[in-house]
Amino acid sequence: MTITVFENVRLVDPASGRDGIGRLTVEDGRIAAIDSPETPEGARVIDGQGAVLCPGLVDMRVALGEPGFEYRESVKSGARAAVAGGITTMAVLPNTSPAIDNPALVHLLKVRGEETGMVSIHPYGALTRGCEGGDMAELGLLQDAGAVAFTDGTRAITDAKQMRNLLSYSRFLDALVVQHPEEPSLAKGACATASALAVRLGLPQVPAAAEAIMIARDLRLAEMTGARLHFAHVSTAEGLDLIRTAKTRGVKVTCDTAPPYFAMTEEDIGDFRTYAKFSPPLRAESDRAAVCAALADGTIDAVASDHAPADADDKRLPFAQARAGGTGLVTLLGVTLGAGLPLMDALRLVTCAPAALLGISAGTLAIGQDADLCLFDPDAVWEVTAGELPGRAQNTPFDGQKLTGRVLRTFRRGREVFTAEGLA
Repeated sequence: MTITVFENVRLVDPASGRDGIGRLTVEDGRIAAIDSPETPEGARVIDGQGAVLCPGLVDMRVALGEPGFEYRESVKSGARAAVAGGITTMAVLPNTSPAIDNPALVHLLKVRGEETGMVSIHPYGALTRGCEGGDMAELGLLQDAGAVAFTDGTRAITDAKQMRNLLSYSRFLDALVVQHPEEPSLAKGACATASALAVRLGLPQVPAAAEAIMIARDLRLAEMTGARLHFAHVSTAEGLDLIRTAKTRGVKVTCDTAPPYFAMTEEDIGDFRTYAKFSPPLRAESDRAAVCAALADGTIDAVASDHAPADADDKRLPFAQARAGGTGLVTLLGVTLGAGLPLMDALRLVTCAPAALLGISAGTLAIGQDADLCLFDPDAVWEVTAGELPGRAQNTPFDGQKLTGRVLRTFRRGREVFTAEGLA
């Protein structure tokens, strides 16, 4: 039997509301006791020196390059980046090549995650075949194979009748549908939010209202069908107001956002900085402030990294042609801790809340739970440096910024898979 005892740690568990100095005992990969005064014979003792010990982070929106685009990020390289950020559970998008629209690929990704020994991978299933917005994928078979929810990734479902059909069938399955909230015809060819800045830079523009237009349509369809609907990376005040109001009406709607939308604005595009090109694009300061307010009042249910790897050739292009997205695994914790929320609330957004949305058994310090753990110093300051981050992709929008909150060690099922000095 392998036993590890963590002592002198600040146990923070948003699922139970616990926050205080204590001890945690792990036996054979599972949490066996909390605050037990006994140290079993032969146990490994780790003195946390007052650092925070919380559940391993749950990232509910990660793009990996595997299968098809391994040069951007493989499962293994993504796992290395994840554990360096304290993440032990990832839900991965299906818009790969081929798309995750058949059960065999769901199974493959889950196995590949297990083979790393570092993370648990929970695949999304494609909503439509090939994530192309046409025929419905085999949702029931994908769910049986382990798909945690359904989405076409960065593509919105354009056809309203098809979206209604998808929501109706997902209700029958009691499955969650995740939508990219951006009206496609308004967003086509655009790479920046319509504004004076975009005009000055001469960039193709999409109005911020494109997000609210899609949200308004799909909220009505969700209300009509009674389905569970989730909006990814919500980034505008108008969109958040619609979701907030719908929740009061009892619509089964949830949403997440990503760090760029509460830590950056369109001004970060600077002089055509492609590392700051996203989909949806960065917004005005008023929208950034609205996202922060929605994090504080609970309108936003979770924070996801929205990790979108790119290699140098993807980004060394004119701004309008460069690949959208930025890496986010290593920086998820530090940027979220900087959102101005109490520690408990910030950690809830990246642990038990996303786990509950996806029906994943993770993100808690409950007795009997897998000992997926993150030990971090909430006061340590570190600088993000592109080119030196774990993982294959280095396209971080936070290059050169200093973040507060540094992961010291990460454990998966009780085994140490990361230390601040490198992989275990």
